[in-house]
Amino acid sequence: LPGCVADGETYQEAVQNVEVVIQQWIETAQELGRPIPEPKGRLLFA
Repeated sequence: LPGCVADGETYQEAVQNVEVVIQQWIETAQELGRPIPEPKGRLLFA
């Protein structure tokens, strides 16, 4: 998802944060009438 990023102090916190960010991204895209892309692969983290 373009511009969708999150972080956290731990891996678990980062995963929780990205789940929230993804949901917010989808909700905003729906409100704006923008298309929501189909999932392409796995969650990437560094």
